Amino acid sequence: MSGDLGPLTGSQPKGAELRDRLMRLIAGLGPGALLPSERVLAERFGVARMTVRRELDRMTADGVTYRVERQGTFVAEPRIVQTEAFSSFSQDILKRGMTPGGYTLLQERIGADDQVAAALELAPGAPVVRIHRVRTADGEPIAVEWLHLPGDAFPGLEDAPLDGVSLYALLRERYGVTFGEARQRASAVALTAAEAALLHADEGQPALLFRRTTRRAGGTVIESARSLYRGDRYEIAMHQRPVAP
Repeated sequence: MSGDLGPLTGSQPKGAELRDRLMRLIAGLGPGALLPSERVLAERFGVARMTVRRELDRMTADGVTYRVERQGTFVAEPRIVQTEAFSSFSQDILKRGMTPGGYTLLQERIGADDQVAAALELAPGAPVVRIHRVRTADGEPIAVEWLHLPGDAFPGLEDAPLDGVSLYALLRERYGVTFGEARQRASAVALTAAEAALLHADEGQPALLFRRTTRRAGGTVIESARSLYRGDRYEIAMHQRPVAP
């Protein structure tokens, strides 16, 4: 560990080695910690102060750190990355070494209005289960969900305990669901006062709104969902390939 504190060794490109050292430093400090000043870091690693500033700028742009004017650079909370793979919120959180949880705000059986019926490919008025809940990572609110599922397909779901429970795991274990595909769209929004209160954030803070339709392996729609994620704790990772001209 002591080798991480001295000058760079030149074993890899300067920027890459400096970033590696800074990431190790950040891992030891934890979220919210103040990093040493650019001058101190430059002296510690034997590089120019401008080199340190350039790498910190990149790390801030990547969401690893954040700056507070006249105070310095701080370690940011780790972001939760959603990839193209089909997975549940609980699976995403567990993969990142955190504990998923949450609490339910509303859970009831109602008749589908025209919009919900269309999304679930049901007749208007058909029974659906409506769920509204907050999802957490290590006890901190990360997302708010509004879910609709076909009531006839999941009898008793309106009474099932959901606090701290993976809904997808419940659908697999209790109802024998085999998931097919999910189609999802994301857009940037600003949190309302009510949404911000649930997420322990500020009104107007940026957030990501996901609209998702999930199907069984056989193609039947089993879920229409809206999920609102804190923009400072969540990001999307995509693997893009060139399109033939």
